[in-house]
Amino acid sequence: MYYGEKRGREAGRQEGRQEGRQSLILKLLARRVGELPLEIVAQVQALDLEQLEALGEALFDFSTLTDLLDWLATHRPNREGN
Repeated sequence: MYYGEKRGREAGRQEGRQEGRQSLILKLLARRVGELPLEIVAQVQALDLEQLEALGEALFDFSTLTDLLDWLATHRPNREGN
């Protein structure tokens, strides 16, 4: 296997893991605080893996959409990796 091919496969796996986490967290958030506006969905999708993990832990403390909005306001998506 060539180096570039190996890097491509790893990048694909990482992207798949991130999409899976996004999907799960969005489902959990919707169950926790209700239907999410598309703008909020886009903000969650813009989070990097570390931020998604932090949100995954924090969402258990949320009871309203405002709790999620407050969390997102203090954890802006990292634009360097996106």
